[in-house]
Amino acid sequence: MIALITDFGNSENTGVIKGVIYSINDNSKIIDLFHYINPHNIKEAAWILCKNYKFFPKKTVFLCIVDPGVGTKRQCIAVRTKNYYFVGPDNGLMYKAAEEDGIIEAVKLPVENASMTFHGRDIFARAAAKLEKGIRMNKLGKKSELKTKLDFHLKGGKGEVVRIDNFGNIITNLPHLNKKSYDVKSEKLSRKLRFYNTYHEAPDQELFLIKGSSDTLEISLKNASASKKLKLNVGDIIEIS
Repeated sequence: MIALITDFGNSENTGVIKGVIYSINDNSKIIDLFHYINPHNIKEAAWILCKNYKFFPKKTVFLCIVDPGVGTKRQCIAVRTKNYYFVGPDNGLMYKAAEEDGIIEAVKLPVENASMTFHGRDIFARAAAKLEKGIRMNKLGKKSELKTKLDFHLKGGKGEVVRIDNFGNIITNLPHLNKKSYDVKSEKLSRKLRFYNTYHEAPDQELFLIKGSSDTLEISLKNASASKKLKLNVGDIIEIS
C-alpha cells in the first residue's frame, strides 16, 4: 500500500502521481491520507504524518510531498523504519514519524533528468512504486541518512499551534493536565478557557479547550471556527497552563 500526503489540493498533480505509480506497478494499492496541507507548510505535514502513520498496515509506503525546496540541493530520500517506508524530500517532514518508528536504513535517490519543479512525479512516485513492488532499498540509491531534524516547540507549558483542521479547531502539541480550566496566552490572546470532554458539553458561542484525537489540547468553538475568531496560525507559540 502507498499512502499519499501532499499539499496538492485539487491540483492535477495528485492524478499524475497515481498514474506514475500504476505505470510501474499496476497492482498498487493507493490511499489518500491528506492532500490539503496548507501550501509549503512542512510542520503541519510532519504533525499529521507523525500522528497518523501508525494506523496503517505494516509495510505501507508513505509518499510525502510538501516540498518548497524542490530543485535545491536538499536530498531526495527513501527511509525504511521498523514497520514502514517513507519517501520524500529531506526537509523535516518525515523525520518525527520515521524516528519514532525506528530508522533502519535510508538511501539518497538520484535526481538526474528530473523536473526541477516536480520531483514528486519524477523521483518520489517512482521510488514509492518500486518499494511497494518489492525492490530493495539499495537498488534505489546510495546509503544516506535524514539530515533535517524537524521538531515541535515544547517546554513547560509552552508549545505551538501544529494544525488547524477543516472545522477551525486550533490543535496544539500541549497535553491535557486534567484541569477544569486553563490560562491560554500567545501574542494574539490572553484569556481563561474552560475544558470540556466533548463538543456537546460546551456552551454555544464560547471558546473552550478539548482533548483531541492526537491526545493534545485543542481550542474549539462549538459548531463554529475557533480559527476564524482567534486568527492563530500553525507555528505560533502558545502557552496553556
